[in-house]
Amino acid sequence: MRKLMLVAAGVMMFATTGLAVARGFDNGKSVKSVVGTFTATTVTDSQTRSCTTADGKTITSTNATYSGTASGDPDLSGAATVQVRSTINSTDGVGVLSGKLKIAATGGDTAARFDAVYDHGAIAGLASGHAATHAALLGNLSGSFSATGGLTGGKIGGNTTGGSAVEVGPAKCASSKASTERSEARGSVSALTSTSITVGGLTCTIPSSLTAQVSSAIKLAGRAEIKCSLVNGVNTLVKASAKS
Repeated sequence: MRKLMLVAAGVMMFATTGLAVARGFDNGKSVKSVVGTFTATTVTDSQTRSCTTADGKTITSTNATYSGTASGDPDLSGAATVQVRSTINSTDGVGVLSGKLKIAATGGDTAARFDAVYDHGAIAGLASGHAATHAALLGNLSGSFSATGGLTGGKIGGNTTGGSAVEVGPAKCASSKASTERSEARGSVSALTSTSITVGGLTCTIPSSLTAQVSSAIKLAGRAEIKCSLVNGVNTLVKASAKS
């Protein structure tokens, strides 16, 4: 059994990132708390792909850019742009996000990468990067997210909400595009009514749009060829023709 990678919005999830950023603070001369909030609901460059796993779960992956505004400490105030890649199990309402956050602060751009866990619309994770003042930035990140609506109630620091955990592992996906099951038969018409026809052991319902055509062209005990499609679980006639 393959091992699954546990992704958690907390210290364990970001141990490697946290250590790397911590080393960046080693030579620092000051450490201070900063708080920012942001909303980014203008969606551009959105690309979405979905598939269905073998156990019937719908997985949706979206790449998109969301823009809006941020406010708070000077380094965390200004126009905000968030590039997000989300992978969400929409059947169970859980998933993961990763991306880049840029805030056009007065003193220059604040930029950070982040990873977060998604749980029924809420996200929680960690952002790391640099502030407009070139100081290293490491902060908890939380808010609400939807692929079509963007991020609302976003928060960096300021006692952000704790996160959930999800497992991300290998899964075989099939295309979410619905497939059509078709069948056809050629032979003697063994049964024929105004609502159904049987040819060569295949019985299909006759839709009202084909009733007149079938009654005029095909006769009981005659020979015919029929083609049918499965519609809402019912074999439905799509084409019929008499054969000699």
